[in-house]
Amino acid sequence: MKPVSIAMIGSGFVADFYLQGLADVNGQHVAVNWSRSLRRARAFHARWGTGGHTTDLDALIARPDIDLFIIALPNEMHEPVALALAKARRNQVCTKPLARNRREALRMLQAARSSGALHGYAETEVFAPAVVKARQTIEAGGVGRVLWVRSRESHSGPHSAHFWDAGRTGGGALNDLAPHCIEAARYFFGKEDKVVEVMAWGATLVHGRKTQGEDNALLVMKMSGGGVAHCELSWTTKGGLDLRNEVHGSEGSIFTDVTRGTPIAMFTGKPSGYIIEKADIDFGWTRPLPEEAFTYGYQAEMRHFVECVRDGRQPRETYEVKTAAS
Repeated sequence: MKPVSIAMIGSGFVADFYLQGLADVNGQHVAVNWSRSLRRARAFHARWGTGGHTTDLDALIARPDIDLFIIALPNEMHEPVALALAKARRNQVCTKPLARNRREALRMLQAARSSGALHGYAETEVFAPAVVKARQTIEAGGVGRVLWVRSRESHSGPHSAHFWDAGRTGGGALNDLAPHCIEAARYFFGKEDKVVEVMAWGATLVHGRKTQGEDNALLVMKMSGGGVAHCELSWTTKGGLDLRNEVHGSEGSIFTDVTRGTPIAMFTGKPSGYIIEKADIDFGWTRPLPEEAFTYGYQAEMRHFVECVRDGRQPRETYEVKTAAS
């Protein structure tokens, strides 16, 4: 079959992870990369060997040979690019968070629906192999009825300077990290179990000179079935990215620990290169994460989106999030 032709809109951190994920996906070709900067577009093209590069977004959206556009851009650019793609009736996938606020997200959803094209939400957590296995166990009845979910994502702070600007991004640690935890909770409970109440707390405890957004937050969601989801978010945790989930049911419990339970531990007296996302040091005792893009779910989500384009169906993660009030 004809390979799915992809345009990667963006050339930064998450676009690199998407290319790592796509490297092991059959039946696709990254035909072009778009960047606001010609220098960055050229660098990305050289790094990944894409089919081409451009800084002309309008011309790119008009290209008839592109089957799927992946939005890998800063938060403030998600809505305008998504609306332009929807107007042109093009298939699109957007990185997290979908938007900076509810109003932007609703406009994106309505436009994507009206376009009749595919719209996918690139939320890696629910494609991570450990999380998928946990969901399969739940579906098989292994833990009975899910009662309580605890999800945690934390690290020492964003890798790019613009993420510290709450005005541009839409918020702090809650906005940055909660999308993973929220979607994991919805996945574990089952999406037919709607969110009916939400309570959140946030504070800037450490990075007050860098951001006006919160650097620590807690989020609690009550589900329509009576269960509770508890999400912990932090930009002040040292030691690299910390991803954990707990699922407690009437008949058992499940624990996933992607980044602290890796199969390799090292002690090095000198810097030894890349260890893991958001690592604070690269020497001494470290726990590198092999096949990082695969473990986080980038490979599985990219394969899923490519297959959806090929088969003409909507992904299991879209721009739509139904709550009891929606």
